[in-house]
Amino acid sequence: MKTQSTGQPRKNQQDVSIQSRIARALPTLTAAQIKMAEFTQTQMLRSATMSIEEFAKANDVSCATANRFARMLGFDKYSSFRACLMREFEKSMAPVARLRQAQSDSQATNHKIIVSALDMDIENLQATRKMLTSTECERAVKAIIGADRVFIIGMGTSAHLAGQFEYGLNPYCRNVQSLASIAGSVGAARRLHDVTENDLIIAIMFPQYVHDTAQLAHFAHKRGAKVLALTDGPTSPLVSFADISLYLKTQRQFASNSDAIVLSTIQGLCGAVAYRQPDAADAAASMNSATRPWLLTSDTLQHLSRSGHKP
Repeated sequence: MKTQSTGQPRKNQQDVSIQSRIARALPTLTAAQIKMAEFTQTQMLRSATMSIEEFAKANDVSCATANRFARMLGFDKYSSFRACLMREFEKSMAPVARLRQAQSDSQATNHKIIVSALDMDIENLQATRKMLTSTECERAVKAIIGADRVFIIGMGTSAHLAGQFEYGLNPYCRNVQSLASIAGSVGAARRLHDVTENDLIIAIMFPQYVHDTAQLAHFAHKRGAKVLALTDGPTSPLVSFADISLYLKTQRQFASNSDAIVLSTIQGLCGAVAYRQPDAADAAASMNSATRPWLLTSDTLQHLSRSGHKP
């Protein structure tokens, strides 16, 4: 049964993002409504500035159909849908606006900017520590250890985080795969074709939400796989179907998110998995033995110093 972390307060319905609304409504949308949903996500500013007549014409539907689409997403009328779109667009541009505002401050030194970024991450880490509940952390680690296969989905800027997660879990899990690859989302879907209830999907998704992450995670969920979400809060598109949700605060001044917070949590999860595995020490020793020929040791360092040539 799906549970949600209790460490994060619920937001008002007005604050629920368009992406979250579309993800939750997707199973019940008609073909025409799915077309409007895709148009909305790819043409957010244009959709926000269109009248209902213009929006309907752009999607080859009637005004009544466009209005029904807005209601399917939980809005009382089309104008409320447009207002939410405009808030979403402004939110997506917030890092740009903060950067421009900061650049107008001639007193800001490079040192001050770097230190302020570190200070913000310290605050994020402290907030995330309070948001993570014991129950959800226990369930997350048990799900990773108990899964036949672990698939990690992180698209866009989360791709390298998925890779780090795979790297950290690899010594302690029988089969762990990051689905962020040159094959893209189609390649990821191919690797999920035989997913079962014995597999675990770890989905990493923060604003700005990447549609493919939610789509792939939901694809696996429908086939019975358990889903562990690393995301920003209860209004994330993942939460409506995730079995386990870990909420992280990742606010950044000049970017959408701080990867440092996500990476710290990933490293914590990997450490907990290693601690709970009886043969973790043997696995780590085997891994060290296998990689040692490629590591720079004191012996190889001395050899390089003796054989090197000064310019």
